[in-house]
Amino acid sequence: MKWFAFSIICAVFQISYQNPTKHWTLLPNILVLEVDGTLGEQNLLCMESPQELIGSANQSQEIFWKKNGIDQAQRGNSYRVQLEESLGGGNYTCHSEDGSLLNHTIVLIKEDKSKRRKILVTTDEDYLKCTAQNYSGEFYCSWTWHSSRSGRVAFIKAHRVPDSNAKCSVDTSGQWTCSSGHGNFSCTLSDNRISCLDKQHCPYAEESKQICVTVFVSSQHFLLEEYVQCFYLSEIVKPDKVEIAQVNTTVIQWSYPSSWSSPYSYFPLTFQIAQLKDGCESCDNPCNNYQALTLHATDTFQFKVKQRAKAVCVRAKDAFSFSQWSEWSHKRLRNHRKKRNKHLNKRV
Repeated sequence: MKWFAFSIICAVFQISYQNPTKHWTLLPNILVLEVDGTLGEQNLLCMESPQELIGSANQSQEIFWKKNGIDQAQRGNSYRVQLEESLGGGNYTCHSEDGSLLNHTIVLIKEDKSKRRKILVTTDEDYLKCTAQNYSGEFYCSWTWHSSRSGRVAFIKAHRVPDSNAKCSVDTSGQWTCSSGHGNFSCTLSDNRISCLDKQHCPYAEESKQICVTVFVSSQHFLLEEYVQCFYLSEIVKPDKVEIAQVNTTVIQWSYPSSWSSPYSYFPLTFQIAQLKDGCESCDNPCNNYQALTLHATDTFQFKVKQRAKAVCVRAKDAFSFSQWSEWSHKRLRNHRKKRNKHLNKRV
């Protein structure tokens, strides 16, 4: 009976002080602890080697610690971070007896994947929305911050599948670089968007490997979340808006977006045109009698509109892939004959 009770106590003790399920370095001085909600602890070192310790302080007892700028009771070269659910993250600094900063470690907590996301909000079932204007190898990914939480990007990774061992770094200007045997990506970050370029991409070759983009974001409470989106460029390509011009009272013409890949015979677009009558002003929300006509062209295209049409809408998509349509381009038609008749009636 005593042995049974002792075993229970030991089991409880082990559960209460489990280490994180996984820990790894995100960037220099940034440690990620993956937790599953149970109690645990993680040991931090102020100085890694005895030589550093001797050079910075005569005795390890002279080292004291701060968490987010607040003095802690623990002393010495090591510090035990207490983990409970998603708590335990922070900016841990160690100091010599005179207060000089010796080292620092930012601890970020990454919860189990089954936990509800808290920093970003989903749009159309995806947290990251990625698009490309053409096949140059440049693409964009954006996201939406949660309105009641403060977040920042902690790390960016871009690579070709299955090369998950790409080495990523950021320079002083904020430019991210990820290099591997199958890709060389550079990414620029704004508040809620990244612009990336695969420098090894060949637009004339068929893509055989997907691009995977991983964005790590952290909250003000040192919680870390990981968001991933994988795609082929042909899946996310979305042309810019078509340029429409009116040739005369019955004919319009449009041309390829200037940002689209060339030659157009190799990268053809499919166009969709809608002719709107009176009372139909919006391309995105047309009237019930709205009908769109699909056309194919590899250069500037001219089209004869119906006599009763008051406006036209044109959009485009890649002719060879199931990708997105561009945004509608809207053109209100000028009926010179009607204006001239009104002018003559006024004179009579």
